[in-house]
Amino acid sequence: MALLVSDANIFIDLEDGGLVEAIFRLPETVAVPDLLFEDELRHQHAHLIDHGLVLVELSSDSLARVVQLAGKYFRPSRLDLAALAAAEQQKCPLLTGDRNLRSAALAEGVEVHGTLWLADRFVSSGIVSLAQLREAYARMRVAGRRLPWAEVDEQLRRLSSSR
Repeated sequence: MALLVSDANIFIDLEDGGLVEAIFRLPETVAVPDLLFEDELRHQHAHLIDHGLVLVELSSDSLARVVQLAGKYFRPSRLDLAALAAAEQQKCPLLTGDRNLRSAALAEGVEVHGTLWLADRFVSSGIVSLAQLREAYARMRVAGRRLPWAEVDEQLRRLSSSR
């Protein structure tokens, strides 16, 4: 079973864009650390469990790793670093749109992807149409999501021209 570990902001992007169901139609299982879910997602996003979100319990070594990472990287929150530690623990890619967490993951040698990568996967696998993706990005923009909008525009141009 292939796994993707995510932080919270990916789900907020997808919620704002109306694409939550799409991530659970990918062939990978999507997970978050249980403590991140309890602290950042349960209140407004508990339904993610019903869609298939898996909760990962961090081992004691991974919890110690969060403390170690927090001493090295000051910008990502400890909960974000818990997602990084979970990806390391599970030996799988990390999903994040957080620039600081992305930088830390890359520095630690963890494969990392974001919302645009997911969007490419949604369209290429037929989960979401290009029109649905355009509408989703428009909704994310209105909601004030902090995506790299120039890259979004380029992605939409590329996807349009490949049709």
